Amino acid sequence: MRQLALSPRWMLWHVLTLGAMITCGFLSAWQWHRAGSAMGSALNVGYGLQWPVFALFFGAMWWRMLKMEATRLQEADEAPTAPATPEEQRAVVLDDAAALRSSEPRPVVADGPSPFTPRPASVPPPVVTEDDERDDRALVEYNQMLAQLAARDAGD
Repeated sequence: MRQLALSPRWMLWHVLTLGAMITCGFLSAWQWHRAGSAMGSALNVGYGLQWPVFALFFGAMWWRMLKMEATRLQEADEAPTAPATPEEQRAVVLDDAAALRSSEPRPVVADGPSPFTPRPASVPPPVVTEDDERDDRALVEYNQMLAQLAARDAGD
């Protein structure tokens, strides 16, 4: 974790987070000073209390991001590595080449529903209820009435 925290990328994050927290502290002090002046109000007191909360938020997010990155790196180190011997490496390459030459489709691995996964071949027909038939008759009658009105308007 220490090596990660001292990396150049994270040094930039440390500086930005510290700068944001110091800025929040200055803004809080300014609002408290403003609240005590003749033009101050309860709104300034509220802002004076709000800026330290923002500073704590920046610190908490910095800590969370650092822990997540450390966990990710630790999991990557624990992951199985590539084959070590040349024979194992050749076997992996040959297996990959054979898989590419095969005409069989590759299996689709889905983590959840996706619009890009194949749909099932047979979809059951929709169930028609009595309410649907009643709605269909009403729709047919409505369309006939519209056709009669259109014919009457065309005849005028």
